[in-house]
Amino acid sequence: MNRLEKLLANNPRNLLAIYFTAGYPSPEGTHLTILDLDAAGADIVEIGMPFSDPLADGPTIQESSKAALENGMSLEKLFTQLEGFRDKTNIPVLLMGYLNPVLQFGVERFCKKCHETGVDGVILPDLPLAFYEKNYRLFFEKYDLCPVFLVTPQTSDKRIRELDAASRGFLYAVSTASTTGGAGGFGKTQTAYFQRLADLKLRNPVMVGFGISDHVAFKTVCQFANGGVVGSAFIRAQEQGMGIHDFVQHIRGESFYTDGNR
Repeated sequence: MNRLEKLLANNPRNLLAIYFTAGYPSPEGTHLTILDLDAAGADIVEIGMPFSDPLADGPTIQESSKAALENGMSLEKLFTQLEGFRDKTNIPVLLMGYLNPVLQFGVERFCKKCHETGVDGVILPDLPLAFYEKNYRLFFEKYDLCPVFLVTPQTSDKRIRELDAASRGFLYAVSTASTTGGAGGFGKTQTAYFQRLADLKLRNPVMVGFGISDHVAFKTVCQFANGGVVGSAFIRAQEQGMGIHDFVQHIRGESFYTDGNR
């Protein structure tokens, strides 16, 4: 059981995962951003691996990925930046991105480097489940790495259960079928989807991502799931010079600090 699984072992609520793009806005800021997010009260960190053709990402993350690549970010450089960060924090860390750069790096080599640097899990939205089971599951298990799969409102209950069975740590529920960073707030269609996931009583905790940009949206998903993932809104806050502590408090909401949850 690694750090991510230990955090989620007792089915906790109100979990906040923050996504940022490696190499953006600072080419060398990965290590410090992880530590600052931990100190600010985030529960999980997701680090985006920049890719030149990020089709599932909205414009904010696409632009940050483009800038990171222009800053010279690569998987080699990312793993170099991650060396030693485990000496200062136990916060669970996942890498998120696209399969192509991982294939170019070498899948087993990638999993081994994740293990060596202290990465707990990987989210690859374009990795087919059958392809993972046949070719890569052995590597993930060998290096104690949690594979996290995504479901959408269009995913059937049967398929959701299959992806839940293959996931370790949590199941990532995409709030809409659109790209990341869409309009904030959730309507009846989204909340009905969140309720459907809750009613399935899945093996893994559920984290909801895409479209969470403020406390209202975060509070809404936490009524149905174990927590929420914030990405585009955090990157925009970085661009605007907002402090990490202030941003986390903005998402948590003042009530979070007075209701005994932290």
